[in-house]
Amino acid sequence: MEEGEERVYVVPLRSAKRVPRRKRVPRAVHELRSFLMRHTKTESVVIEQKLNEELWSRGIQKPPPRVRVRATKHVEDDHEFVVAELAE
Repeated sequence: MEEGEERVYVVPLRSAKRVPRRKRVPRAVHELRSFLMRHTKTESVVIEQKLNEELWSRGIQKPPPRVRVRATKHVEDDHEFVVAELAE
């Protein structure tokens, strides 16, 4: 993925159902970060506020089964990171 390139991913979050109820959304956030790190080959992922609110919208026990994410890669001072936002 090149700098400034934008991609839309459908990230599965079903594996968050395998952990105790009070840890499901934090696990879903971890799964989202690891998915984007794997697919964009970066070490740093920034999750925008609307995407975070979507993950937490039904509480800590019921994360969504999947989420559409728009990922954009940025480079600042030799530091690569991906900004993840909710795709519409």
